[in-house]
Amino acid sequence: MAHLGDLERAVMDVVWDADDSLTAYDVKDALEAQGRDLAATTLLTVLSRLDKKGFVTSDRSARPHRYQPVGTREAHMAELMHEVLGETADRSAVLARFIGGVSAEDQATLRNLLAS
Repeated sequence: MAHLGDLERAVMDVVWDADDSLTAYDVKDALEAQGRDLAATTLLTVLSRLDKKGFVTSDRSARPHRYQPVGTREAHMAELMHEVLGETADRSAVLARFIGGVSAEDQATLRNLLAS
């Protein structure tokens, strides 16, 4: 699975949070509202990398191009968790450590999910 760098993650958070596809300028405006000032060329490079990594798809029939996520944030996070579990020799220890570190509310959610 492809990993996201800090800037890629910030861009994906904007794309994931959007209700519709976005232009690079929409993403740039959202990042500027968060205090991140980027050159348009930098942002286009990041979006191009995200497209190649399979995180976004672009509609090149429109000008400017519009970008939308290929998958959800939740699917990406779940895949990262599976990747971590796949890299360990002791899955039980990792899961026990994870579960021991979550809130009582999250533990209840896990119990409910496992029961269904």
